[in-house]
Amino acid sequence: MTAMAPARTEPDLSYLLDHTSHVLRTRMAAALGTIGLTARMHCVLVHALAEERTQAQLAELGDMDKTTMVVTVDALEKAGLAERRPSSTDRRARIIAVTEAGAKVAHKSQKIVDGVHEEALGALPDDERTVLLRAMNRLVTGHLASPVESPVPARRARQRG
Repeated sequence: MTAMAPARTEPDLSYLLDHTSHVLRTRMAAALGTIGLTARMHCVLVHALAEERTQAQLAELGDMDKTTMVVTVDALEKAGLAERRPSSTDRRARIIAVTEAGAKVAHKSQKIVDGVHEEALGALPDDERTVLLRAMNRLVTGHLASPVESPVPARRARQRG
């Protein structure tokens, strides 16, 4: 005899957020791929352009582990878009400096990212877009701002590129 599934009383928020996030990431990857970048590479370039930052600071901002960050910066260096340099404020630290070519690519990639976001949000009427963005911002700065500790840590969705 099979067990009866419990009746769902609320929409599956986890599915809705995971699915939209996954599809948005795939669209972003495809769009940035047209200029030879990954979302991580874009993230590093944009944040490194904003101010002098170490690899560890950029990894934190981009939610990357150390290994992923090293691979990302290696790819940026190989492409001539960024380089590791000594910090101007801490001689022990090394920062990620964006090259002139990297700055041009970052501006181009930001337009691509903005376009992907605009396309996604453009699928909604203006009033729904405003409500969605307000609600999402409220969640990420409030109730869902930080993960909670758990005896069995939740795995993050696997991301490629």
